Amino acid sequence: MPLRSEEDIVASRQKVRVLTQQLKFSLVDQTKMITAASELSRNTVIHGKGGDMHWALLDDGLRRGLRLLFEDQGPGIADMKLALTDGWTSGGGMGLGLPGSKRLVHEFDVQSTPGAGTRVSIVRWK
Repeated sequence: MPLRSEEDIVASRQKVRVLTQQLKFSLVDQTKMITAASELSRNTVIHGKGGDMHWALLDDGLRRGLRLLFEDQGPGIADMKLALTDGWTSGGGMGLGLPGSKRLVHEFDVQSTPGAGTRVSIVRWK
């Protein structure tokens, strides 16, 4: 799913809502995943200069989950430790994007290379 505009951010939230409902996530778990997706979609559009969101439904035999992957070819994150610090912002936002998203999911992985883009993968299990 492309993430290039505000409309794409809205569409990503709607897609995640449908996927979490399909997995029969509780309303609280749906809200956590939709919120994380919204934050990361916005980061992809604003800081990454556009990118994509990929998703996968997971089943490890005991539980089901949803993986979301956000990718961009933007400027990357120069200081990962700082970017994962609560309250820090590189723009005019509240600084909740990466650290806030990390708290909302069960698995969180971010890889970034300055000048080559960023990949953020999140997973929430039911």
